[in-house]
Amino acid sequence: MDIPPLAGKIAALSLAALPVSYALNHVSALSHPLGVALLSALIIGQLFVAVYSLSRGEISYDPHYAVFAVFAFTSAVDLLLALQEDGYLVGFMEFYTKEGEPYLRTAYGVFICYWDGIVHYLLYLAMAGAIRRRKRYRNLGLYWLGSFVMSILVFLPGNILGKYSSEIRPAFFLTIPYVLVPCWAGVRIFNQARPPACYPPTTVQEEQRKGLLQRPADLALVIYLILAGFFTLFRGLVVLDCPTDACFVYIYQYEPYLRDPVAYPKVQMLVYMFYTLPFYGLAAYALIFPGCSWLPDWALVFAGAIGQAQFSHMGASMHLRTPFTYRVPEDAWASFFVCNMLYALGPHLLAFRCLQRPAFFQHLPPRPQVLHEKQH
Repeated sequence: MDIPPLAGKIAALSLAALPVSYALNHVSALSHPLGVALLSALIIGQLFVAVYSLSRGEISYDPHYAVFAVFAFTSAVDLLLALQEDGYLVGFMEFYTKEGEPYLRTAYGVFICYWDGIVHYLLYLAMAGAIRRRKRYRNLGLYWLGSFVMSILVFLPGNILGKYSSEIRPAFFLTIPYVLVPCWAGVRIFNQARPPACYPPTTVQEEQRKGLLQRPADLALVIYLILAGFFTLFRGLVVLDCPTDACFVYIYQYEPYLRDPVAYPKVQMLVYMFYTLPFYGLAAYALIFPGCSWLPDWALVFAGAIGQAQFSHMGASMHLRTPFTYRVPEDAWASFFVCNMLYALGPHLLAFRCLQRPAFFQHLPPRPQVLHEKQH
């Protein structure tokens, strides 16, 4: 997969987040939650107008360019917010975390801001750069889509169900377009044409004739998917208060963060169980039986989703903003880190395998039927 050059114009525009956030932090009108919401919406609207006026050619070629430009700005803001909450910056986003979205001050909120401000930011620049140079970016878009949707699936329900449910402010409703626009963009990315197949039918047939035992890498991935599926189911049962001794020991001695009343870890485990677990089963099937052309796309989506989820979950489990009783005990750090890193790494290896050798998943063209005339 070719990585397109980054979009310098959008990178320069996103740097405006520094002076804008610093200036807004010193505006007295922003001491009211409604003022924060209205001014935030106004800034996003003006930013969109500026992007449209500066990049009409790129937007007419692909409207996603405007989406990536605006979201690159919000990613820069999220990075400033995370750095401020960890004490590396002062005087930038205090007004927003106090009167806009106070749940961003939680350990989980800080780490999703880090992910958005670093990983999503680089993806936006790369995809915008690809649009500017008329190159493909479908694979990057699918990874971003999975990562973005996973953060929304966990963060929004966690805000409503957790202990910060009473802290919902008007700025929370700005997430409505923040959800709808990526859904629109995701559908368009899925509908983009796939890169043309580069394998002749003979190569595809030869690859698909191989059994699972003749493909040791696929065999290892199938074993991983089965084990990861059991781990997913187990943690789902843990947050559902399963009364078994194993669940009790795990939640108190290995991952007490699953008991945190902020609700993010519980929602995360339930999303894993209801969405990721079925995917693991289907992915194992697709690695055994040839011709499942849907797997490369969905492997990228789930790699992005699980990468984002595990980064936020692992970071929040050990962050100082998490109460001490819910942090990972020191004697369990090694097992916690290894298990969760393997859980994050496996889907990326699956996506890499699908991209590097996709012949096994390709559909073979139908064989032509030759009619033989009988000779009398």
